[in-house]
Amino acid sequence: MERGKMAEAESLETAAEHERILREIESTDTACIGPTLRSVYDGEEHGRFMEKLETRIRNHDREIEKMCNFHYQGFVDSITELLKVRGEAQKLKNQVTDTNRKLQHEGKELVIAMEELKQCRLQQRNISATVDKLMLCLPVLEMYSKLRDQMKTKRHYPALKTLEHLEHTYLPQVSHYRFCKVMVDNIPKLREEIKDVSMSDLKDFLESIRKHSDKIGETAMKQAQQQRNLDNIILQQPRIGSKRKPKKDAYTIFDTEIGSTSPKSEQDSGILDVEDEEDDEEVPGAQDLVDFSPVYRCLHIYSVLGARETFENYYRKQRRKQARLVLQPPSNMHETLDGYRKYFNQIVGFFVVEDHILHTTQGLVNRAYIDELWEMALSKTIAALRTHSSYCSDPNLVLDLKNLIVLFADTLQVYGFPVNQLFDMLLEIRDQYSETLLKKWSGIFRNILDSDNYSPIPVTSEEIYKKVVGQFPFQDTELEKQPFPKKFPFSEFVPKVYNQIKEFIYACLKFSEDLHLSSTEVDDMIRKSTNLLLTRTLSSSLQNVIKRKNIGLTEDARHAAEEEIYTNLNQKIDQFLQLADYDWMTGDLGNKASDYLVDLIAFLRSTFAVFTHLPGKVAQTACMSACKHLATSLMQLLLEAEVRQLTLGALQQFNLDVRECEQFARSGPVPGFQEDTLQLAFIDLRQLLDLFLQWDWSTYLADYGQPTCKYLRVNPVTALTLLEKISREMKDTSRKNNMFAQFRKNERDKQKLIDTVAKQLRGLISSHHS
Repeated sequence: MERGKMAEAESLETAAEHERILREIESTDTACIGPTLRSVYDGEEHGRFMEKLETRIRNHDREIEKMCNFHYQGFVDSITELLKVRGEAQKLKNQVTDTNRKLQHEGKELVIAMEELKQCRLQQRNISATVDKLMLCLPVLEMYSKLRDQMKTKRHYPALKTLEHLEHTYLPQVSHYRFCKVMVDNIPKLREEIKDVSMSDLKDFLESIRKHSDKIGETAMKQAQQQRNLDNIILQQPRIGSKRKPKKDAYTIFDTEIGSTSPKSEQDSGILDVEDEEDDEEVPGAQDLVDFSPVYRCLHIYSVLGARETFENYYRKQRRKQARLVLQPPSNMHETLDGYRKYFNQIVGFFVVEDHILHTTQGLVNRAYIDELWEMALSKTIAALRTHSSYCSDPNLVLDLKNLIVLFADTLQVYGFPVNQLFDMLLEIRDQYSETLLKKWSGIFRNILDSDNYSPIPVTSEEIYKKVVGQFPFQDTELEKQPFPKKFPFSEFVPKVYNQIKEFIYACLKFSEDLHLSSTEVDDMIRKSTNLLLTRTLSSSLQNVIKRKNIGLTEDARHAAEEEIYTNLNQKIDQFLQLADYDWMTGDLGNKASDYLVDLIAFLRSTFAVFTHLPGKVAQTACMSACKHLATSLMQLLLEAEVRQLTLGALQQFNLDVRECEQFARSGPVPGFQEDTLQLAFIDLRQLLDLFLQWDWSTYLADYGQPTCKYLRVNPVTALTLLEKISREMKDTSRKNNMFAQFRKNERDKQKLIDTVAKQLRGLISSHHS
């Protein structure tokens, strides 16, 4: 029973499924019916399905048949109409075919023309596109061609600018073309090529500058010499209009055209060829000789390439190396003046170039770099000159060297370099020059003395007398009154030596020219050199003559010579004392002796040093005479009537000078004196100064007149005179002083003491006279 129910249920399900499949077949597109049919064949009831399908087909056939029967008459009418239309359509077809045939025949040429027009239009479009592309490419090619031309003609800076435009403006517009890619790949190589070529030009420039530094320096020094000559002419003839040519600006006479388009030749790597010019023509400016365009080009190129620092370091390093080479003097430089001149020319040429680079470029070199190079050059130059000048024994060569150094210094000073050390070094060479002069004049004096007969010069006429007096300014009233013939009281060597001394002074003056020394400094230099000539050179020559056995001098002549020594020595002391310039009203306490006295003591030391060859008595007498004369003269300076007032400060300075004299006396300038004998020449001054500086009036007044008195050598008249000078100064100061009352009281007390001492001194003087 249950099995039957189950079979019945399954049969119903199968029938429903078949129905669903049939509906899908009816409603589904034919292309998609495959899966539906597969589901039928996959099941086990496809037989029953086929039966249902046949049943459904029959049903549809019946429906179709019914529908056809219903519309049959309309179908027949339609077919009848369609048959009528077919005939008309065939006629129309024939007409269209005939028309088409005619149209094809007539339009065949038009089609050919249209085809040709189509091809022309296509070609036109292609040409237009090609022209547009070429218009983009041609500027690139033109710029590249221009770049190659600039590279070929060595116009590297413009080439670099062209390369920049090509890379950033033109190539991006046509970057998809293969030739542009080749250009882009080639750009770094071109940059390196420009960089290398410009550096090669710079190296050529530096090498050329190194070789021609002496020519540049020579021209610069000629310019400086011409300018100095013109200045001297203007100074000598201030009212005469001179046709002076305007001086060229030191920084505008360079060839600074950076964008020069002409290719560089061998000669134009740095130095331009200049023919030698006549003396009366204008010397070309030192900078006119130099073409600096390689430096400027290379600097700009490296700046554009972002490698300016590399360029600056390279340039400075190379120039430092060249500076060391320039500053190395040749080993035989001291042999001729040309050796020194070439050395100086090279140094001047080097710094003229660097100075121009400093002022025409921004930062390639700076002032610190220039100053560093100059300090090095100055030290090496001075060291070289010290070494090589020491070999010079010819005074003429030393003088020429001095003039060359001055010109060297003046030239560099024009360009702003400090040259004070060079002038200081010239003062050292001046001492060497003096020594060479002394050696030369030693030979001259020896020849004069050897050729002299040591007989008085006879004169037989006024003409001869005036000739001798013109050579030697001798004045003797008694001799002038004597009738001719008569004799001068000296032999021919005297005027000859006198004239040679003048020549020596002229030679010394020549060295002092252009050293920027004051007249006082020149006078001191001449005086010291002349003193050495007289006290050492001439004195030694005379001593040698006196010692010769074949030359006999009478005892009257020896005494006269000795007296002449004492007299001339005292006159020389008087000349130094004329330079004394005491400030008797000073309130400052000095700490060193006066300059004039230091020079005087130095003169006496050098003089007595050459007296060692004289007889001992002569030397001792001369020394004692000089010290006594000096002491007496100092006392007169202190007591002279023109000095109305003096301060204790001035007295203290005077005391320092006396101590310097005493120190000289103690040093034993001449051997043979007993201990402190020479100091006794200054004992009067010493006791007088001690009395006033120690203000020891009680001791002086109490012990006056006793043999053991501490101030035995102080005369009361002298003491009173000096005290009155001090008193006057104190009274004037007291009147002018408006300070505190206590200070005025102290001054009044001191003044009372002075008045009391003065009164007692006058009493001593009166008792002495009575």
